[in-house]
Amino acid sequence: MSKTMQLEQKLERYFQYDQFRKGQREIIEDVLQAKNVLGVLPTGSGKSICYQLPSLLMDGLTIVVSPLISLMIDQVKELRAKNFKRVVALNSLVGYGERQFIYQHLNQYKLLYISPELLQQEPFIKKLSSIKISLFVIDEAHCISQWGHDFRPDYLKLGAIIKQLESPPVLALSATAAPAVQEDIIENLHLKTITKHIYPMDRKNLTFIIEKVSTIHEKIELMTTYLGKHLGPALIYFSSRIQAENMVETLRRMMPSLKVAFYHGGIDPVDRIQIQQQFMNDQLDVICCTSAFGMGINKSNIRLIIHFHIPSQIEAYIQEVGRAGRDGKPSICLLLFGVGDIAIPKNIIENELPHEDEIRVVMQQLKQMGEEGLELPVRDLELYERYQISETKWRFLRFHFEKHGMIMAKNIVYDPIQWQRVFRQLNKWIQSRNSYKKQELEEMIDLVETTACLRETIYKKFQKGYSTPIFQCCSNCGIDLSKWAPSVKPARDEEIPWKDKLRKLLVGGI
Repeated sequence: MSKTMQLEQKLERYFQYDQFRKGQREIIEDVLQAKNVLGVLPTGSGKSICYQLPSLLMDGLTIVVSPLISLMIDQVKELRAKNFKRVVALNSLVGYGERQFIYQHLNQYKLLYISPELLQQEPFIKKLSSIKISLFVIDEAHCISQWGHDFRPDYLKLGAIIKQLESPPVLALSATAAPAVQEDIIENLHLKTITKHIYPMDRKNLTFIIEKVSTIHEKIELMTTYLGKHLGPALIYFSSRIQAENMVETLRRMMPSLKVAFYHGGIDPVDRIQIQQQFMNDQLDVICCTSAFGMGINKSNIRLIIHFHIPSQIEAYIQEVGRAGRDGKPSICLLLFGVGDIAIPKNIIENELPHEDEIRVVMQQLKQMGEEGLELPVRDLELYERYQISETKWRFLRFHFEKHGMIMAKNIVYDPIQWQRVFRQLNKWIQSRNSYKKQELEEMIDLVETTACLRETIYKKFQKGYSTPIFQCCSNCGIDLSKWAPSVKPARDEEIPWKDKLRKLLVGGI
């Protein structure tokens, strides 16, 4: 029997799929040969199988670094439903006692999902170093890249962590990674050799529609028209948390039959998980959300994605529309655009990373702490509140300060020449990144303004050509929405107590 057939038998045995999707088998075969692999597959193509199946077939522990707690919970829940019990998640919602239990029993697990923040804790790294790690997986690997649409400072430390763990084989996965992002991922992970599996990103079941409007009232009218036709699982993306919240009230007033909720990074983590689980179980029809929602969501029957605001990058747009139609059925991606919308992503770009004055203030205060012989507090929260900057800005600065030896453990090491050099380098780096991000925004604006085929324009940066759409292509090629008749499941009325089940989802079955 061929190895391919053996893998397909394992796939059916463990996951009840009778064949691999495009790219899965090729990646799995290289992973089983202990190669470093970068896999870029379109959204909804089953990237998780690329490490879940190997984790069952290899000795040792597979570590999966994941950026979202909700994603971990969903995948742990799904695996346990398939009788895969030796899987666990570690994140900020796991209590101290449960965390210690997991630490003591790490060698009993085959698959560990973990947030990048927890993975940085030195005692845990030492514990991991004492057991065999068969594979180190980085999900949503574009988060590593300074050019990526969802850059996360904590991901920058993964290269050093991999080295501390004696360099196990690495699998980096993403749905949206342009060539510059791919190279940035490889460079930041310090991988000398890597096998690339890069597949086309286009989804032939998606129809792209751009509607230009003059007022917010026109946006709301168009949005409710589409929602009225669709009636069930839909995502509406906003660049503003406040507007996402306000729109929930508007929709509840205008469309009382819809079950609507908002979701963004500013709400309580447990509430975020509850909202996501209710949406997954058809208890909610529509989520008004920011980009914080949806990464890794495996809900097959979303037929409508609406962008109330223009995303800042085409990569982000591809990632977000990719949550529609994961079962391969025709789905609509509607972008509503008003001229005033451009100010929002510009503001996000300019304020994501620290300004020159903020860097100067932080460095001055660190210098003063060093001169007074003070150690850095254990909790980062105390520092970014003291400096009055966001958590993301502080984590970014701390990474670079540690990288250049300005911070060593809890101590501050002051060298005026080195500090001035780092100050200049950081400002230059941030200016370069902001300039790149603004160019990316211009590409997104060009997409809105083009009269050419939207599908071709969206994907031309990443690949040559695209698949023939199975439904209708885009608003520039001409569409007939009367032919769009999505079938949806009615939402259930009963409420599932997800808060009560949270502990079981995170660490149950140990």
